[in-house]
Amino acid sequence: MKIDERHLIQLAAVVQAGGVTEGAALVGLSQPAVSRTLSMLEKRLGEPLFLKGRRPLQPTPLGRALADHGQVMLAASRKASDIVANFSQGRSGVVRVGGTPFFMDALISGMIADFQNAYPDVRVDQSYGYLSDLRAAINADRIDLAVCPIDILEEGSGMEFREILPGRNVVACRATHPLLLRRKLRTSDLLDYPWIAPPPGSPLLEDLRSLLLSLGATEIKIRYSGGSLTSAINYMKETDALTVLPHSVVFAFRKDKSITALPVAIPHPERALGLLRRADTPRAPAVDAFAKHIRQSFDNLKHLIKRHEQAVVWGA
Repeated sequence: MKIDERHLIQLAAVVQAGGVTEGAALVGLSQPAVSRTLSMLEKRLGEPLFLKGRRPLQPTPLGRALADHGQVMLAASRKASDIVANFSQGRSGVVRVGGTPFFMDALISGMIADFQNAYPDVRVDQSYGYLSDLRAAINADRIDLAVCPIDILEEGSGMEFREILPGRNVVACRATHPLLLRRKLRTSDLLDYPWIAPPPGSPLLEDLRSLLLSLGATEIKIRYSGGSLTSAINYMKETDALTVLPHSVVFAFRKDKSITALPVAIPHPERALGLLRRADTPRAPAVDAFAKHIRQSFDNLKHLIKRHEQAVVWGA
């Protein structure tokens, strides 16, 4: 004999609530509809489901056994409803985010942790890349969005870019660097020291080359290259080598008090950090919630970053 699963769910709701009216409310049905279901089920089984004259309603052994199966289905139905509600509200799902290494390590990874403290059921898959790789990954649907610096977004690219932080580069060094003791620091003084080169493919590498050429360098003294952000900073802390970093990255390490920025203005391209994603594809609610969190995090940081910039670069 095949029994309709919906009938078992209604039976379980009545047993759980102890009454037909209360059970009907649990499953969003009317009391007459549930009463008809129970009556029809008893006739089909040829056995009573509840003991007569008991209030609240008490199931017979058969009624209890069937209600137990219905309870499993009722719990599964509620869980499925919760999953749908959480997904539609962005509280569950997967976010695939890619980004440039230095920004991801210095700033975004901490923001991901804050996001998941509020959205623990959202999984975040992070990857690294520079603009061309990130754009290809978005187009191939390997990632949902990218956090990266961009100077110009080509018209007709099919991409949407939303700025979250204006770009500004600085010359970074260890906090006890000899150049910080100079009463009047000249940009030409920078050529007296070796440099740490950002990883290949990083826009910072081109910025470093442009800076040194603008200072009249005929030969670039690269002492160390190709390392991650952590390795570059650990190297910098132990040497007099200099490097070019986004000011926001130096800001992220302010509490460590091991690196800082030299008080010199340097040329660099107009470039902004932002969120890049396709403009014409449906967006999962969790991805939208994550993007909103990143934007709000940077909105909260902007004034602190600006104040830090004025203190370490212009206030030195």
